[in-house]
Amino acid sequence: MQNDFLDSLMEKTVLPSFSSIGPSVRRRRHDWPSLESYKLTGKVVVLTGGTSGIGKAAAEIYATLGATLVLLARDEEKARRQIDQLRKSSGNDDIHSAIADLGVQQEVLRVAAELGERYPVIDVLAHNAGALFNERKRTADGEDLSVELMVATPFLLTARLLPQLGHCRSSEQAPSRESPGRVITMSSGGMYTQGLHVEDLAMSDAEYSGVRQYARAKRAQVILNEMWAERVPQNEVVFHALHPGWVDTPGIGDALPGFVRLLRPMGLLRSAREGADTLVWLSAADEPAHCSGRFWHDRAVRSIDMSDSTRKADTPAKRAALWQWCEKRTGEDMDDSATSCDRVSDSSAT
Repeated sequence: MQNDFLDSLMEKTVLPSFSSIGPSVRRRRHDWPSLESYKLTGKVVVLTGGTSGIGKAAAEIYATLGATLVLLARDEEKARRQIDQLRKSSGNDDIHSAIADLGVQQEVLRVAAELGERYPVIDVLAHNAGALFNERKRTADGEDLSVELMVATPFLLTARLLPQLGHCRSSEQAPSRESPGRVITMSSGGMYTQGLHVEDLAMSDAEYSGVRQYARAKRAQVILNEMWAERVPQNEVVFHALHPGWVDTPGIGDALPGFVRLLRPMGLLRSAREGADTLVWLSAADEPAHCSGRFWHDRAVRSIDMSDSTRKADTPAKRAALWQWCEKRTGEDMDDSATSCDRVSDSSAT
């Protein structure tokens, strides 16, 4: 109980929980097994955003644990250099890439079909890619790029890879596997600052703030994580989201330089490895295979709300509207009578 009280106190006061203090204290008091004690040999892990920051640190750990690791990246040369380095440092040659611009839906569809053909079984799909743009960027068809990367693309990629992860609406088609596939979404503690937005999920140009836009997208990710868990049987695929705390990465340095200048000298920012810890733990540990739809921080389930305002903004009507927005944006009708298994099988055969 003492451990639980201290942990709850840290969480409520935010700074010790989100900063480098959090993993330092929790690792000792809760006796965390080292990540190296887990094995992912023979497991296929598809990781987005794995060439920098937290994702790069996660890739290094996945490789060390023996995973068949697929880096879903935009820059082929950068991915190739990282794969060479990972193979050399880990001794694991089963590391590969799949190249696509995740801000372009046609490329997401193409790479999903390629992955489905190459890997009939995918054990972990880790949505780590994301970006905070202080100046708005848009997709080719005019949509907000951060919303596309962190809401629409993960929805589309998840929908298209459900058969490989272990879910088919027809039980006769579901692949046989020892444990459920896992879909893991890297969110952000920033999502606590924004309630659920749907109609104005993408902020207007007049009110645009990169930080708030990022937080809205991250809030949507967490809600969708719960909604996927409601729709897909837990014995087939489990869904988890997490936030990594305050991590010292090049991306956060570029987006929030003042924040970094304040916390870095005090040693309060986490390392990229500390930021990746719970992501890898959710991929490898036994406990997350027996629950679904949870939100995690430092290997423990956390509330998705820290204020009444975000709690009140989260209504069933808004949740339904968010799901409909995702279906409309991606063209994925998850209630279609044709199973996703049929669709992917057909596309692979052509």
